[in-house]
Amino acid sequence: MSDARRVYRRIKTSLTQLYPHQLNGHQARHLHTLTGMISGIVLNKKCHFEAMARKAPDQTKVESRVKRFRRCVQNEQVNQETYFLPFAEMLLASLGSTGPLVLAMDGSEVGRHCLALMVSVIYQKRALPVAWVVVEGSKGHFPEQTHLELLDQVQAMVPSDTDVIFVGDGEFDGQQLQAAITAAGWHYACRTAHNRWLCEADTWFQLNELWLQPGDQIILSEVLFTQQAYGPVLVVAYWEPGYKDPLYLVSNFALGSEAIYWYRHRFRIETFFSDQKSRGFQ
Repeated sequence: MSDARRVYRRIKTSLTQLYPHQLNGHQARHLHTLTGMISGIVLNKKCHFEAMARKAPDQTKVESRVKRFRRCVQNEQVNQETYFLPFAEMLLASLGSTGPLVLAMDGSEVGRHCLALMVSVIYQKRALPVAWVVVEGSKGHFPEQTHLELLDQVQAMVPSDTDVIFVGDGEFDGQQLQAAITAAGWHYACRTAHNRWLCEADTWFQLNELWLQPGDQIILSEVLFTQQAYGPVLVVAYWEPGYKDPLYLVSNFALGSEAIYWYRHRFRIETFFSDQKSRGFQ
């Protein structure tokens, strides 16, 4: 048996086990197409339809496979809720049963003139997407309301007794998002801007007034965040030697070392986006 056939059979067996009942003919055809697409991505390490089709083990011509893959993606009945969320829910439940579930939210340009806001679960050295929203556009940030809506989607997928840690860059330090994460019983560590206002012991100041030098680390516990006085929260300011600028974090962890440790997991999502750009994500 060829490697392509072996990969195809293993993927199909794994997918079939996730279905709660015997598949009918229509569902079986969709499963065959889905398995072929996943096999093509795994074997060719690219996400273009043509690249997937060349590696997917099938007796039909490559052009026919491309057309079948396109029809599957364009089919309005093939949606995220039906064909993706059941697998994502099982993934989160499985990973959450073995330790803290680390979720990273980030945005990036994708496809042709589109922006994606995505939540991924960090597994080993990779970020695996579990929920996302895509809009037309080439640059800019999503409004905080979109952050909250995506967070709601993910929260509904995570078992209630799971230990969850949320990480994000400076786009995700909004007070409403922090409050929603805390209300869910999760921890978070998000980057924040150097000009954010803080209040400690009735004294207001901006983070850049700490005048950090390379190697410095300052932990601010029980401070109020921004001029809306959200908090109290933990704020960490540190400048690792060798880096151009200091880093500022806002968190609901009790210890600054915890916030720094878990925030570093966020960089796994950069690997995901760079992978997609190098492999032709569409």
